[in-house]
Amino acid sequence: MKRTLLSLSLFLAASGGALAAPSDEARLHFQAIGAGDTALLARGYADNAQLNWIGGPLNGTYSGADNIRALWEKFTKAQGPLKVSVDKLEESVNTNGATVTANVQFEGKQPIKVRYVLTYRDGKLTSETWQIDPKLAMGGY
Repeated sequence: MKRTLLSLSLFLAASGGALAAPSDEARLHFQAIGAGDTALLARGYADNAQLNWIGGPLNGTYSGADNIRALWEKFTKAQGPLKVSVDKLEESVNTNGATVTANVQFEGKQPIKVRYVLTYRDGKLTSETWQIDPKLAMGGY
């Protein structure tokens, strides 16, 4: 999986990310979380990004790319590799930015069901909501 993520991230870097739709960026983001690839995660954030983590032991608001990276390092260290399933991914785009919503399940030590909302402006992730929802319905489950 890391090889696939690396290949995709190298392609996006070489293309300047211009060919990647926000929904593709979101899928890459989810897979990077599952793989524990904090370097790949960190490259997607705007400097002033904000992550709202709702529920669980990491509940809180994290501001700034450096603080968000530290959060992901803590999370990936505690969780290890995770299988990622994405359902109901939707993208809305206009000239000012894009929003991607999805139901995402991360499976490792225990399943973590997350309602995700990502906001992109100028090709960078500016706002992220990770809401743990144990009752979240996933297709095929």
